[in-house]
Amino acid sequence: MSGQMPAAMSAGHTGWALDPARSHVAFVTIKSKDVAEAHSFADVAGSVDTDGKATVVLMLDSVETLVPIRNERMRELLFQTTNYGDAALTARIDPALLAGLRTGDIEAVAAEGQLLLHGQTQPVVLDMQVARVADDTLMVASRKPLLIEAADFGMADGVERLREIAGLDSISHAVPVSFVLTFVGIAD
Repeated sequence: MSGQMPAAMSAGHTGWALDPARSHVAFVTIKSKDVAEAHSFADVAGSVDTDGKATVVLMLDSVETLVPIRNERMRELLFQTTNYGDAALTARIDPALLAGLRTGDIEAVAAEGQLLLHGQTQPVVLDMQVARVADDTLMVASRKPLLIEAADFGMADGVERLREIAGLDSISHAVPVSFVLTFVGIAD
């Protein structure tokens, strides 16, 4: 290893900070067999360091379903935010790929990572698209949704409690999550 920083970092950037105002994380739930509803998280933070380690943190209290009582029930019964306030995703993106992107370039990226949710850590594979939209701005978006299985994170009982309290026949335990994340270069 030469010890040189990738070009994107040496050109005035020491990493990338997530811009929450230009980032969005959404998920879809399916209830009663065929009723799909889209939800999101209002509060997301993250960064990418000079080694390409990406970290994205969702504040679970910020879940937005457009139904206040459902927001409350998800926080209390599903996410149990008094015990598990956030979810954290970590992955590594090749820093040479980031350094080689010029404004307007778009690259497909597959990355292995870890998702910490509800006190459980599970491996994940992310299928993403990374675009350099400006000299100091990267956009990272899911090409395929990340599928989260409630049982993998000890959340199946929470899903069932939601189903019972809402009087529903079913709520899917598998949830697709999609994202569009904007990162801004951190100046030296």
